[in-house]
Amino acid sequence: MSIPNAPVAIVTGSSRGIGRAIALELAAAGHAVVVNYVSRPGAAEEVVRQIQAAGGQAVAVAGSVADADARQRLVDSAVATFGRLDLLVNNAGVTSPGRKDLLEATEASWDEVFSINLKGAFFLSQLTAQRMISLREAGVTSSGVIVNISSVSAFAASRNRADYCMAKAAMQMMTWLLADRLAEYGIRAYEVCPGVIASDMTAPVQEKYDQLIADGLSPIRRWGEPEDVAKAVAALASERFSFSTGDRIHVDGGYHIRRL
Repeated sequence: MSIPNAPVAIVTGSSRGIGRAIALELAAAGHAVVVNYVSRPGAAEEVVRQIQAAGGQAVAVAGSVADADARQRLVDSAVATFGRLDLLVNNAGVTSPGRKDLLEATEASWDEVFSINLKGAFFLSQLTAQRMISLREAGVTSSGVIVNISSVSAFAASRNRADYCMAKAAMQMMTWLLADRLAEYGIRAYEVCPGVIASDMTAPVQEKYDQLIADGLSPIRRWGEPEDVAKAVAALASERFSFSTGDRIHVDGGYHIRRL
């Protein structure tokens, strides 16, 4: 069987924000991209049009990663449309609904956040890994990469977003487990931790973070941009880190550095 030329990436939640930037960056680097969305078909199709206008390949596929059928459809669509699957970027996520205090947090919020941010990412990774292994055994591909988009909330406590923080913290262990289990098949796994990034998620607290950044929240005193995260993902998707797996990459302006 001949190997299709362009590597293929699934980017969940890629109709806007960080996911959109990742999809465009990967396309510029030569990937065919599955642009996943839930409720914004027009925005997803616009990402597809931008990629195609630049000479790339892309397709929009609807579905929430919290839904098992949608996860299967994502993987099947990637292979059916482009003939292979080389990269999964688990970017889809929601913040804690209502940002309730720890003592007022609800089970409904917990279930929503964990089902999308953690369960969905884990089981989509499982499906993707199984397909990557079968494609490798068939001689279609020789390696694969899974990138989990986490957050500085994985290690910085926010008392009004307990479910979000805990789900993101669990992503580090998920990344380690994937890295350990899949290395024998040539599949690498990474975690990317964005800091304060300008996006729809941070728009409601822009004024708060403007002041924190000005006061030295991180050594690099500016907002992060979705493109900052996208560049890191594109680098990890390349063969530049072929002897690394399980790593956490901080894209946070140095926020993670403990300072006195």
